[in-house]
Amino acid sequence: MPLLIFLLAYLIRRRLDALGRWDIAPFFRLVFHRAAPEPEPENSTTGLFLVFVAALLLTVMDWSWASRGLAVIGYPVDLFLLLVLMGAPGWHSLVKIYGDAWQRGDMQGAWHHIKDSLPAHERGQAGSPDSMHLSFSTQLLTVVFERYFLIVFWYAVGGIGLAVFARGVVALRDLWPQPAARYRFALLAEIVSWLPVRLLSFSFGLAGDFSGWLKEGRRYALTPSANARTVLFTAANSALSGYALNPKRFASLHPDDWLDFGRRSLRAIRDLLNRSMLVWVCLLALLVLAGWL
Repeated sequence: MPLLIFLLAYLIRRRLDALGRWDIAPFFRLVFHRAAPEPEPENSTTGLFLVFVAALLLTVMDWSWASRGLAVIGYPVDLFLLLVLMGAPGWHSLVKIYGDAWQRGDMQGAWHHIKDSLPAHERGQAGSPDSMHLSFSTQLLTVVFERYFLIVFWYAVGGIGLAVFARGVVALRDLWPQPAARYRFALLAEIVSWLPVRLLSFSFGLAGDFSGWLKEGRRYALTPSANARTVLFTAANSALSGYALNPKRFASLHPDDWLDFGRRSLRAIRDLLNRSMLVWVCLLALLVLAGWL
């Protein structure tokens, strides 16, 4: 049943993303600001406590229903929570606007549209088109991983409680009102992401160029200290053909198609992510058939 709930939530969530609906970020921002107003001293314990308690309550609730043979009651709850936890509303239109601007040769306009979506340390640093595109591509990979694959992984492993905890940690890293405390949440987010990001890296190899992934992507996936963004970018770059994440090489080989590079690259990334999700669905189906899920 968890597989069916996830598939239903995934299909509905994709549609909501296309419409730009149901963004949970404002809810997280409101809760966090009430829990820790900015003038107060640095405090990361409160945020972690909120997320932990929410996850624990949901886990206890699931366990209580299952122990009484009433697990079916929790299915609508799981479906609703997956719908709000997953998703990247706004990115569908952002990718299209960026690709259109690149195709017109309007690199300044492309940067203007995407800069607020990049990590804080990369904003306001309008570099070359190459570096801009690599930053945006890496952020796209990271956002889709954290908003879909990360949640699916922990939902499959430990139910909706762990899924809420994983999403909550990412929200703390991005939205906690005291910037000085966010680095602690960033470290925790890396810990939560460590295993699922490496599983996704392997999925990129299966869904793309496996021989290319073995040469480069595998090395970073097997490096314990590599962060999630590095693992994702390296895996995608090695698994994609046609130099989709190597703008300099693409420009040297196909100078006449340079203005179409941005759109082609993002489409290749999107297709790789979609195929990787199909790999995960097949894996989950096998676990269900084996009686492990």
